[in-house]
Amino acid sequence: MANLVIVESPSKANTIKGYLGSNYKVIASKGHVRDLPKSSLGVDIENGFEAHYINIRGKGDLIKSIKKEAKNAGKVFLATDPDREGEAISWHLANALGIPVEQTRRVTFNEITKSAIKAAIKNPRQVDMNLVNAQQTRRILDRIVGYKLSPLLWKSIKSGLSAGRVQSVATRIIVEREEEIKAFVPSEYWTIEVLLSNGDRAVTARFIGDKKGNIKLQNEEQTNKVLSALGNGEFKVESVKTSVRRKAPQPPFTTSTMQQEASKKLGFQSARIMKVAQELYEGVNIGSENGGIQGLITYMRTDSLRVSAEAAEAAKSYISERFGNKYYPKTARVYKTRSGAQDAHEAIRPSSVAIEPQKIKKYLSPDQFKLYKLIWERFVASQMESAELNTVVADFTAGGYIFRSSGYTVTFPGYMAMYEESEEEKKHNDGGEEMQNLRLPTINDGESFKADKIDPAKHFTEPPARYNEASLIKFLEEKGIGRPSTYTPIITTILARNYVVRDGKALVPTPLGEVTTKLMKDKFPDIVDYKFTANMEDDLDGIEKGESDMQKILSDFYEDFSNELEKAEVTIEKDSYELPSEETDIICDKCGRKMVIKSGKFGKFAACPGYPKCRNTKPLVEKEEVKEEKKVVVADFKCEKCGADMVLRNGRYGSFYACSRYPECNFTKQKTKELDVACPKCGGKILTKYGRNRTVFYSCENYPKCDFSSWDMPLSEKCPDCGNILYRKKGKALVVCHEKDCGYKREVSADEANIGEEIDG
Repeated sequence: MANLVIVESPSKANTIKGYLGSNYKVIASKGHVRDLPKSSLGVDIENGFEAHYINIRGKGDLIKSIKKEAKNAGKVFLATDPDREGEAISWHLANALGIPVEQTRRVTFNEITKSAIKAAIKNPRQVDMNLVNAQQTRRILDRIVGYKLSPLLWKSIKSGLSAGRVQSVATRIIVEREEEIKAFVPSEYWTIEVLLSNGDRAVTARFIGDKKGNIKLQNEEQTNKVLSALGNGEFKVESVKTSVRRKAPQPPFTTSTMQQEASKKLGFQSARIMKVAQELYEGVNIGSENGGIQGLITYMRTDSLRVSAEAAEAAKSYISERFGNKYYPKTARVYKTRSGAQDAHEAIRPSSVAIEPQKIKKYLSPDQFKLYKLIWERFVASQMESAELNTVVADFTAGGYIFRSSGYTVTFPGYMAMYEESEEEKKHNDGGEEMQNLRLPTINDGESFKADKIDPAKHFTEPPARYNEASLIKFLEEKGIGRPSTYTPIITTILARNYVVRDGKALVPTPLGEVTTKLMKDKFPDIVDYKFTANMEDDLDGIEKGESDMQKILSDFYEDFSNELEKAEVTIEKDSYELPSEETDIICDKCGRKMVIKSGKFGKFAACPGYPKCRNTKPLVEKEEVKEEKKVVVADFKCEKCGADMVLRNGRYGSFYACSRYPECNFTKQKTKELDVACPKCGGKILTKYGRNRTVFYSCENYPKCDFSSWDMPLSEKCPDCGNILYRKKGKALVVCHEKDCGYKREVSADEANIGEEIDG
């Protein structure tokens, strides 16, 4: 009788099947099988916050199938992800299968390798109810906040809104940064840069002040005073300081630092980073010569910097063999995990340092290769010797003022032979000191240099930058808000709810986000308080460790929250939390005001802002577009046959690019539109294309290497039931999951149903 191993995802099941013999059957639960009901609160607050779980809609047949397999199995191993969420899924599976907790066989592994899987199977344990209760507490807290607050938002701001516990804090962070930017008053300052020379030696230096200290030039008058004192432009070397500095490598990645670095270096959004990391963790077929299907990295949701002794020893052997013994430090590097971090897993590292990225590049999608290379190089570098730099700081004096030039040369590259940090990490690693020149010429005390060029420049201070995904994740981590598994869902949720939008890479609050944040700060200050939210995360950690009581934490939270809710329901009518109206050019023919856009039962319409005194409304009529003369649109690429310009043409099957030398050259190229959606098969980008009779379909940019295509439009949103990609049905106001055993679907607005159906703007 074969044993049964239950994992979360089908791709992980395929990888593990190859490691276990014929005596094991591996199947996937496809995420959670039970959850709180969508139609009701699902939490009995009066009876100890008891949660009423039900089978997730669309999972009925899958649960029956799992039960059947479990009934015919010798042993059942629950091998879901090694975190709170995975522990809870195992607990729900045990409940669905009728297995008592004390009889469960729970197995976990930090990496999906043959040795790790076999070791886990040999050492099963019971489902850890502390981990389960930590997940349950988070789920119940979020459900209470969402279900109790949402009706208040509908009543006060706009129908259909949803409130989230941690998401509201994230929205507040972005709103407050926008308020800082709006309130920022720029101030003037000046810099002076000089180009100095002595024979064939040239160097750039900057004004820093006088001999008493640094001076900031705040206006032109102060700058001119310095310029007039420079006299004939002779600069004397006041001092030359040289030193040797050792520069240590950065530690291996945590979830947060991986997302930050992949965002800066690769330009990936957080959801894309985590999707690709999940694929690398669960397993990729890297060819029979490399071992077939392999999990390439360790578990990607972690805030630990710990590295196993085996991995550290493997890195030592690799570094010594490839670079030589001097590139490995005298003692192995051990990185200290920050206080408050969960240390259940290792840092993110390659499962085997011997699997070099370049060796398996042809088996990986472009995204998989880029991220694996980043993780692999960061880990190897983290175990290497420090770099050694010779630094030089030269001060020049003229007219009683000091100008400074600084630079460095690399005398021993150390870890830099493997990995270079992003610019922000460099500054952090260097203590924030800015070097003007990579290499300075030989400069001696007392020498004189002549100013070939003196360049004063006026500047203005700039407001703080808007958050992007990387900087927001960094802020959340620093404040202790959320955990590695929640960073991406937080960002995805606030974007999906239209509290925040993207402007390039920047995250910008919408009027809806600003108004909602104002209400939350006024009426529910605890919910959006940074420290309160961070303390709640610590409480959840305490439950996981068995140090805190689930019932007490829920009870304490609800007592304060229910009081705030009761007060808000009484006072909310007295305050105004209306969304600002969008003004139109339509003039009200009754009172002369510019009308605004309002939404009603039958869509948008123009209404007088003087309501209720003036109740005038008008339908919104789109302006007729003035047809312009056809212009030749030249592509930003050349003909692949003859090198001539490519121009946009219209044909039977839609728009396409053709060589401008037609008919002498008949080269053409299909016009496509890129969607911000990753291919579910290989991770490449999805393109919108024309089929026969101008019908739109969607396929992968890596065709024909990847054969993914669909008449329905793929979305970046994941299915809440099974976690797979969602699609918008062609020609219907319907979003569905294509997964055969799922069946999830939901209706969308008519406007949303038409998004993305055109290639031509």
